[in-house]
Amino acid sequence: MPVLAQLTLPAISVDEPSRPSTRSSTPSRRASATRAAPRRAAAPLQQVAPVPYIVPGRGTVGALTPSYAGGQVANGGQLGLLGNRGVLDTPFNQTTYTRDLVENTQARTLSDVLLNDPSVASALPRNIGREQPVIRGFLLGNSSVGFNGYFGLIGNNNFNVLDAVERVEVIKGLNGLLNGQSPDDSIGGAINLVMKRARNEPIAELTTSFASRGQGGVHLDVGQRYGEHKEYGIRYNGSYRDGKTEVDNQSLRDESHALALDYRGERVRVSADILYNQFSGSGLSARNTLANTLPGVPAPPSPTNFWNPSWTGIKGENTAALFQAEVDVTDWLTIYGGGGFFDNAITPIISNPTIINARGDTTASPFVNRQDRHNHTEQAGFRATVETGPVLHEINFNTTLWSNQIDGSRTNGTAVSSNIYNPTPSPFQAIPLAAVTKANTSSLNSYGIADTMSVWNKRIQFTAGIRRQEVAQDAFNAAGVSTSSYSAAAWSPAFTLIIKPLENVSVYANYIEGLQMGTIVDQTYQNSGQVFPPYKSTQHEMGVKVDWGRFTTTVAAYDISQPAQISISNPLPQLPTFSIDGINRNRGVEINTFGELTPGWRLLGGASFMDARQERTQNGTNDGKRSLGIPDVQVSLGTEWDTPFINGLTLTGRAIHFGDAFADAANKYLIPNWTRFDLGARYTFASPWNGKPITVRFAVENVANSAFWMTSSSDRQIYLGAPRTYLASTTFRF
Repeated sequence: MPVLAQLTLPAISVDEPSRPSTRSSTPSRRASATRAAPRRAAAPLQQVAPVPYIVPGRGTVGALTPSYAGGQVANGGQLGLLGNRGVLDTPFNQTTYTRDLVENTQARTLSDVLLNDPSVASALPRNIGREQPVIRGFLLGNSSVGFNGYFGLIGNNNFNVLDAVERVEVIKGLNGLLNGQSPDDSIGGAINLVMKRARNEPIAELTTSFASRGQGGVHLDVGQRYGEHKEYGIRYNGSYRDGKTEVDNQSLRDESHALALDYRGERVRVSADILYNQFSGSGLSARNTLANTLPGVPAPPSPTNFWNPSWTGIKGENTAALFQAEVDVTDWLTIYGGGGFFDNAITPIISNPTIINARGDTTASPFVNRQDRHNHTEQAGFRATVETGPVLHEINFNTTLWSNQIDGSRTNGTAVSSNIYNPTPSPFQAIPLAAVTKANTSSLNSYGIADTMSVWNKRIQFTAGIRRQEVAQDAFNAAGVSTSSYSAAAWSPAFTLIIKPLENVSVYANYIEGLQMGTIVDQTYQNSGQVFPPYKSTQHEMGVKVDWGRFTTTVAAYDISQPAQISISNPLPQLPTFSIDGINRNRGVEINTFGELTPGWRLLGGASFMDARQERTQNGTNDGKRSLGIPDVQVSLGTEWDTPFINGLTLTGRAIHFGDAFADAANKYLIPNWTRFDLGARYTFASPWNGKPITVRFAVENVANSAFWMTSSSDRQIYLGAPRTYLASTTFRF
């Protein structure tokens, strides 16, 4: 099999344009394309044409900011209301992960991508059937994950569309002005998934994958453009995975399909996306509650142990569709709009155990829960540029509309017992599923406007904006009768400042507010049906970004305050009580790095240091104590090295460290710090039949098979970290 004598590895993506720097340039409103220059001379290789992109400007439909040196991250991304921005022109801490990173790290879920960000954690284990990221110590619900800038189109449970995603954009901190109120009341940040589009040249790729212990998969990616000027595009991504996972007595099947259509004209851009996902699994992982009689946290068992009933599991399906359109009315005015829907139906059989003694004995009450979710979302707005003397105004306005209905039911089973060190099988329970009834409805409407004023070729930029946010919610009992409701509105201002003392240095600051819906307590709590009023959160942040040419470093300091939501445990068999108690104040410093230190050596990640404290708690009981579930330090640092001794071979490594954290608000249960190491390699060579590259990847996560507990966002709930996991994949291009 012939191997290329000299082969440029995907340090610079073969599918995306790359630029050596994030230094600002005058925005262009027209799509352009460029080919990444290889670092070393390469033998002839048929590469896929780069993705067309639009450099930061007014256009966003189908627009991508260029990849940064190294290809793992992009030079900026979407900022909601403010449109596309480059890194040095973004007054927030944002990282945009590219398709190269997703593929080369063999990420299977969104959480796998977010492991590369030291400011992001996961509130749930990978195999629990749900994904809930935590940004700057605050929970982010999956309905707060954007889909091409529209929120509420990604569900809470296993809506895995990662194979159809081109970019994963992560912005840290409050973003109410940018995106409107979060459907899940998330304030720590926002995540936006940018879907794939057809490229200038046809694409056809097939990837086969394997994950221990027996999870096999296949992913097909095909697309092409049509028309005299290639104005019409179509792209399809389909994937299927099935088999046993790395945890005992656990299996998962996942199937997804994504169809992307688009039209790009001289002044008009239109796109449509249709997504479908179906999944099922047995042996569902769960969070474990520490009984309040425990003297301390028991030692973690073997990381492959599974002590829940093997008949627990989940099944469901998701459907989503989104239509977007954008028109350049004049050279200085663009109008846009779009809308979409999301339908989700899931049925999990759950058993959340309580660890009741130091021997590791557990007790749990299994239940079957059916939930149907129906979301609708719309957006409309305009972007305009106006000059008044020496001042350039970028004026942005939009309105966002979101509505939601959740139908559900729950039936409890019979209590079961086990042990975390020596799991005990439990007899199968045929728990009947009750009829589904309407549980609650919600609506979020907002109207936002912002003016970014800049002078001296954008060396100084000041943004002033405000968003009117309106929220309404109703809760219903099993008979369909409204038991509680409320509606409220608030103004949420925001101010940002960027100063560039040097062309490659950006100093920024922001003040921004956010509004969260008042919680209607659900049926998993003793005080089910109680309504809490809406509440506001605030953020102060400042930072410095330096682009060294092919390597960028950022440092950000922030202060966020939010009313605290806690779960107060009651003596068994009573349910816990939900309460608002005091304020959670998270202050921290983030250090991020990305790019190429030298040609062929890439670095990605950084460190986050956080002081998360409780203030003004009831009777001052927990004043000054650390907020539950938040480590004082997080580190995620990955590296890639293109070896000089074997052309086409890249070695990879990553270290992830979480500092200690308390599992309860009273700071009685301390979860020790833990560190995990991942290693891998990939080899790219020319196909003997068509000359196109074939890439083989292999990785080992948690190389030492370390056993450790990870904290949750709920009082005294913890879960077991993932065991050593082997990953392998091969991508063929046709």
